[in-house]
Amino acid sequence: MTEQRKILVTSALPYANGSIHLGHMVETIQTDIWVRYQKMCGHNCIYVCADDAHGTAIMLRAEQMGISAEQQIAKVSAEHQADFNDFMIDFDNYHSTHSPENHELSSLIYQRLKANGHIAVRSVTQAFDPEKQLFLADRYVKGTCPKCKAADQYGDNCEACGATYSPMELINPVSAHSGATPVAKDSDHFFFTLPAFTDFLKEWTRAGHLQDEVANKLSEWLDSGLQEWDISRDAPYFGFEIPGEPGKYFYVWLDAPIGYMASFKNLCDRTDGLEFDDYWSKKSSAELYHFIGKDIINFHALFWPAMLNDADFRTPTKVCVHGFLTVDGKKMSKSRGTFINARTYLEHLDPEYLRYYYATKLTNSVDDLDLNLEDFVTKVNSDLVGKVVNIASRTAKFVANSGGELSSTVANPELWQLFTEKNAVIAEHYENREFSKAMREIMGLADAANEYIAEQAPWKLAKEEGKEQLVLDVCTMGVNCFMALMTYLKPVLPATAARAEAFLNLTLDWNTPRSFLGKHSLNAFKPLLTRVEGKQVDAMIEASKDEMPTTTSAAVEATKEASSDSWLSKEPIAAEINFDDFAKVDLRIALIANAEHVEGANKLLRLTLDLGGETRNVFAGIKSAYAPEDLIGKLTVMVANLQPRKMKFGMSEGMVLAAGPGKNELYILEPGAGAQPGMRVM
Repeated sequence: MTEQRKILVTSALPYANGSIHLGHMVETIQTDIWVRYQKMCGHNCIYVCADDAHGTAIMLRAEQMGISAEQQIAKVSAEHQADFNDFMIDFDNYHSTHSPENHELSSLIYQRLKANGHIAVRSVTQAFDPEKQLFLADRYVKGTCPKCKAADQYGDNCEACGATYSPMELINPVSAHSGATPVAKDSDHFFFTLPAFTDFLKEWTRAGHLQDEVANKLSEWLDSGLQEWDISRDAPYFGFEIPGEPGKYFYVWLDAPIGYMASFKNLCDRTDGLEFDDYWSKKSSAELYHFIGKDIINFHALFWPAMLNDADFRTPTKVCVHGFLTVDGKKMSKSRGTFINARTYLEHLDPEYLRYYYATKLTNSVDDLDLNLEDFVTKVNSDLVGKVVNIASRTAKFVANSGGELSSTVANPELWQLFTEKNAVIAEHYENREFSKAMREIMGLADAANEYIAEQAPWKLAKEEGKEQLVLDVCTMGVNCFMALMTYLKPVLPATAARAEAFLNLTLDWNTPRSFLGKHSLNAFKPLLTRVEGKQVDAMIEASKDEMPTTTSAAVEATKEASSDSWLSKEPIAAEINFDDFAKVDLRIALIANAEHVEGANKLLRLTLDLGGETRNVFAGIKSAYAPEDLIGKLTVMVANLQPRKMKFGMSEGMVLAAGPGKNELYILEPGAGAQPGMRVM
């Protein structure tokens, strides 16, 4: 028996302004599998989460619905918890950031940061809606671009010409909330002096707390210089008021990660013997793991450890970062029916199908995960029904015919040794979050067990006189293999494992050596899993086409923003140009040598383009359609003689060509076979 570990685990807090979808489920399923494995090993592992319940978006959504913000977040929280529960996500506590515990801890941490001299105050000029009496984020201001005069542009940059500007520089700016003309207004804001922690963060991010690829990305940000972090918002705002600062509120991302601590404190206050300081003090020997998506790395691996360290709390043992979900190789899309809410899935399919399929895809890297629906049906039916469950269904009836008790004979010692030897290998894969490797090992064992049963053919032996004991020995071997397989799969398939435990008449755990059952009575066998039918998946897709994905207000605005992009909109064809004008455009084949996110930009990717010896830096508004790693190594077409344009994020030295019917169906132009970087497109 291994020494018991004390482990606290969290997954990112879902925003309390929309439904859970299958993208969210990647993270919670990954976390839940890891936590269940740790608990099966006998460790004291606690999993807490909460709804992220603050911000302007929630305040405005509640106003639109004619209810209070508190009523809005309570309604969404009940929906979230029902979805997670039906996917068998086994939280030890699920709370809310709008809680007394979070108010207390957020205030405490802020006051410690301030006492340590790490809160700065300075005046900021912002657009202000005189009708709604609130300050406006850039995305909530629209108007005409001051440079190219394109209409209906947002308040940070023009999608038509790429110009950057402040909201008040727009021609005829209007508030997206009220339609009123915004005015410029000054306000004092509070900043966390993040640059003061550069040396600490350079050391912390390289101390094993992060995956290497995440640490490498953060190193780029650290080397380029950190900026102070604005942690305040002005009233009206749904959140916690900053202590001693009337009308000033904590920005939602200040108190959101503190929500991990608050949820755990809420659990401690209700649980005898569970002490908050045992897990969160700097002297703590407990382990702390955060599971998050790669889009929120900066908050969890820069701001969060710096805040915790300065406020005299421990920092995470590890921040486990995963990639995004695609469906059939593309971003989730309503038009294709692949933006699937968790509840829609549950109305058509068994949640364990998805838990298993995700497990076959999940690694400990930040690579994106693809839900290929055809492969999903095939893999579930082949692996779970055709391999694992098939072992029990093929052997159980013969054991029952022999009186329901297993034999003490190990009919194939070599096969059983293989099953026991793989215990340590599979355990290591679970520990390291290499679930796909664990599933491959498990299915390899299932194949070996099925081959043995097929070779022995107990259904044939049963017809031969005097072979009763041999039939029982063979089927006993099969049942023991099934027991081991279900032990290995229990973190992934808790409901099926529970049904298997009822049949096997025992509890499956990882904390005892894998031992042959010997003389052991079984209960009656009942079906464990049924095949998934393609028509169920089709029905789910069809249902998803009928429902608009419920998203946060910010996401709705981002969708509107993408649909207004000039190269996606169905505008009339522009005025004719003559051939001489067109001949001036120099189109060249370019290799995308590198692609990366642009910090602070919602739509842009920074591309390094190789023109056959010459490289160019180009900012492209294609972030809604591509992840950077999907672009590296592709050939595309660029306008090579476009005058360089200075943007807020740097100089853009050209333009790549892209087209498509909508936000999630945008494609860069890719040349055919034989194309080489630097070739001119005629």
